[in-house]
Amino acid sequence: MRHLLARYAETMDRFSVFVGHGCSILFFACIIASALEVVMRYGFDRPTTWSTELSITLCATAWVLAVGYVTERNRHISITMLEIVVGPGVWRYFRIVQLVAAFGAVSVLSMALWGPALKVIGRPEYSGTAMNSLQPSYLKVLLLVGCCLYLLQLAANIIRWFQHTEKGTVGGH
Repeated sequence: MRHLLARYAETMDRFSVFVGHGCSILFFACIIASALEVVMRYGFDRPTTWSTELSITLCATAWVLAVGYVTERNRHISITMLEIVVGPGVWRYFRIVQLVAAFGAVSVLSMALWGPALKVIGRPEYSGTAMNSLQPSYLKVLLLVGCCLYLLQLAANIIRWFQHTEKGTVGGH
């Protein structure tokens, strides 16, 4: 069982890193869309109706999907002064409290997102902008997907905590 859990944690880590690196392309696409908007607006006096909405959607997608990567790397914002004051032994126990609390909070958030995500799958919502895209529907479903990725990576981190194989949790984030 221990080997199976370790294998799950390793697989989830690799998947989170893959998705996190893939999200970097979305930020690059956002830069291109924003640069094109500047050229169209100020160079040709023909602003687009889609670039702002597209940029928001691309950045939101990257931010939500990269949560597993951030969690795998233990790069969330934390109070490093507290880590220094209490020492590594006590900090290790603070770490499991943090992981379990995060798992509980994200579980509750996932349950809250479940209904709205299912609702927009059955009856899509539109943005109401000039582009009138499906952005609200897409983002509601995306948030639920992001929560699931976060929970899966938190489970992997909890497994690593119990197996004493956590990486990069000391020395600030």
